[in-house]
Amino acid sequence: MYTQDSFFGLSVPGQIGLLCISSVLFLMMLWVAKRLLFALPIWGKLTGGFVLFWLFVWCSPQVYYQYYHLLFDGLPHQWVIWPPRSPVEALQLMLFQGPHNLSAHSQGVLGWLLLLVPFAGRK
Repeated sequence: MYTQDSFFGLSVPGQIGLLCISSVLFLMMLWVAKRLLFALPIWGKLTGGFVLFWLFVWCSPQVYYQYYHLLFDGLPHQWVIWPPRSPVEALQLMLFQGPHNLSAHSQGVLGWLLLLVPFAGRK
């Protein structure tokens, strides 16, 4: 399913870097959701989780573009996150109805976890 994914077009060091950046962003978003949304009522947790996911879907391409700028010569310095992404696009990612690639499916998993993490007990 993922054999044609652009991830596999990167060098091994490029793949490792991309995995590290993605893991840090993934864990950071879960931490933010846990810290910000834990004390809210159910509707606030669900709404807040979706808003955080939408913000991630909108803003994270800039982080990845900056990483690709390091990997590939000739990429111009530019913003790639304007205009804001539609919340409908974020919902499609959560329902796995977006593109069929590692990025979209990973984002879908993150979306569901952002809805669930605020309900996990505090230690």
